[in-house]
Amino acid sequence: MTDPAAAAPTHADKRAAKAQVKADKKAALAQAKADKTTADAQADADKASAAANVKDAKKQ
Repeated sequence: MTDPAAAAPTHADKRAAKAQVKADKKAALAQAKADKTTADAQADADKASAAANVKDAKKQ
């Protein structure tokens, strides 16, 4: 007798798995975009800070 749990995945199972992969990819992409935005903002802040330091050093 075949164990029902060992049966091949149903069409619904396959669709659910595919949807999960798609959702995971979308979440990873959103996270990467957020990380890049944060990194860009930090780089801009660092650049502004460095420019201010140079300007301050020239005053002295």
